[in-house]
Amino acid sequence: MNKFTPAKAAGTRSVDDVTGSRRLRRMRKADWSRRLVQENRLSVDDLIWPIFVVEGRNVREPIAAMPGVFRLSVDLAVKEAERAAKLGIPALATFPNVDLGLRDQTGSHILDPENIINRATRAIKNAVPEIGIITDAALDPFTSHGHDGILRDGIIVNDETVEQVAAAAVIQAAAGADIIAPSDMMDGRIGAIRDALDANGFQDVAIMSYATKFASAFYGPYREAVGTAGLLKGDKKTYYIDHANSDEAVREAEQDLAEGADMLMVKPGLPYLDIIRRLKDEFQMPTFAYQVSGEYSMIKAADSNGWIDGEKAMLESLLAFKRAGCDGILTYFAPEVAVMLKG
Repeated sequence: MNKFTPAKAAGTRSVDDVTGSRRLRRMRKADWSRRLVQENRLSVDDLIWPIFVVEGRNVREPIAAMPGVFRLSVDLAVKEAERAAKLGIPALATFPNVDLGLRDQTGSHILDPENIINRATRAIKNAVPEIGIITDAALDPFTSHGHDGILRDGIIVNDETVEQVAAAAVIQAAAGADIIAPSDMMDGRIGAIRDALDANGFQDVAIMSYATKFASAFYGPYREAVGTAGLLKGDKKTYYIDHANSDEAVREAEQDLAEGADMLMVKPGLPYLDIIRRLKDEFQMPTFAYQVSGEYSMIKAADSNGWIDGEKAMLESLLAFKRAGCDGILTYFAPEVAVMLKG
C-alpha cells in the first residue's frame, strides 16, 4: 500500500522561505545547546532567607499557612543560620513574633535593645559572623493593632512613626544588623534612618528600601506567622501603594534613592515583575524582590494537591525574578533551592 503524501498547495512557501532560513529551534535541540545560550541563571548568591523568631528555647513551631516554614527560638535560629552559611546563602532577613503582652498602640517594644529581634541578631552574628543580617524597622509586629505605624484617632501618623522607626533602626544596627530594610512605607523614613545611622556611627550599615510595597492580598500567611492576622484593624491602603499603579511605584523608588537608599525592593514579587523591570531599567540600582508568603503558600498548596510540580514551579518562579532584572530574591524557598543548587 502506497504511503499517502499530501500535495503541496500551489504557491505555498517552504519553512526556510518563510523564516529566511532562521530556524530558532536550532539552539533548543539538545540539552548542551540550551545550556550554552541560557540568558539567565539562578545561583545560591541570589538568595535571601526570611526567618521568623519567637521566645523560648528549642522552639520550632510550624506555621499552618506556610508548610515547611517554622517560628524558631533564638537558639534554633542560630543553628539554621549556620546551616544557611554552609549552603552559601548570603543573608537572612529576620522577623519577630512578639508576645501579645508586649504590644501596644505605638509599638514601643521595638525600642527595647533586648527585644527578640535584637537578641536574635546578636546571637546569629556571634555564631555566624560571615552571614548578612537584614532587619525590618517597621512597627507592625510590635503594635496591638497590626499596623506598620503609630495609630492615633484612626490615622497612621507619619512623622511620629518615622521618628520611632529611625530610632529602632539605630538599635538594630547596634545589635549587629548589616542592612536595615524598613517596610512601613512612611514618607521620609529612608532619609531619617540614614541620618540617624550616620549620626550614631553606623555609616557602613546599608538600607534596603521596601520602595514599592503594594497593598496586596498576598500577605495573609505572613501575618499569621508574625501574629498580626487577628489584630489588624482596617487595611493598609493609606500607606501601601495601590496595586493598580506603576508610575507611583517609580516615584516612590526615586524618592527613596534620593534620601539615601542603597538597594530597592519590590513586594510582592511575581504579580509585580513589570515593576521590577521598570525600576531596574530606570535606576540601574541593586534591585530585589520579596517572594511573599502568599506566593510561597500557593505553590506549596498546589504541589501538595498534585496540581503542579512544586519543585519545577519554585525554580521557574525564582528564575522569573532574575529575568525581570532582580539581583536577588527574598524567598522562603531559599534553603530548599540552595540544597538543590549545591547538589
